[in-house]
Amino acid sequence: MDEQAMVAMYGTLDRMHAWRGWHWWPDADPFEVCVGAILVQNTSWMNVERALTRLREAGALDLRAMARLEPVELEELVRPSRQYRQKAKKLRAFIDTAERAGGFERLLALDMGVLRQRLVDTWGIGPETADCIVCYASGKPALVVDAYTARLLTRLGHGPGGAGYEAWQRWMLDRLPADRETYARLHALIVLHCKHLCRKRAPKCGECDLRWECTFARAKAAGDDVGRG
Repeated sequence: MDEQAMVAMYGTLDRMHAWRGWHWWPDADPFEVCVGAILVQNTSWMNVERALTRLREAGALDLRAMARLEPVELEELVRPSRQYRQKAKKLRAFIDTAERAGGFERLLALDMGVLRQRLVDTWGIGPETADCIVCYASGKPALVVDAYTARLLTRLGHGPGGAGYEAWQRWMLDRLPADRETYARLHALIVLHCKHLCRKRAPKCGECDLRWECTFARAKAAGDDVGRG
């Protein structure tokens, strides 16, 4: 897959899913993006929305307000996101990182490489969460890759195989124009596509406009034909 094919895939995904809602489109609140990126680890976005609602209703969806909460209060507010004690500690660690940078706005204003490293050095924040914050909260050109990315590209017959996060990210970056909006929208569209159509179990290949070039869909169709025969 070259850059032209990757851009074509982006266009197809955009035609299929641009109408769907996405929680981190450009008008998302930066602090809420950061909190959501931490809370969504190992859980569904539906659970995160419940936790964000509780934080919002408590007036705690703000760095200074959250910092004033007692540990047990923060744990209770984020309980719907699962692993709530660990996630409350991760939010505390993120707050500490922001405060050491001179505040939330100053943290996000750091150069991209410095910001990403500060985040990765923060307890509980790995490369994927860091790139979510860099891209969707600070508006810098970081590309987020995840299990959905690997699923879709592998089924299409592309990608670096079973490689880890950095290898997948490098493979994608080598085939995309260096543009933050493209990175942000492509990640969103891949997530939406894999949640609604390219599901882990019972994928809806018949509704996918990428099925004509998808090795997984062709193999599935061939197997269905054999079964009917």
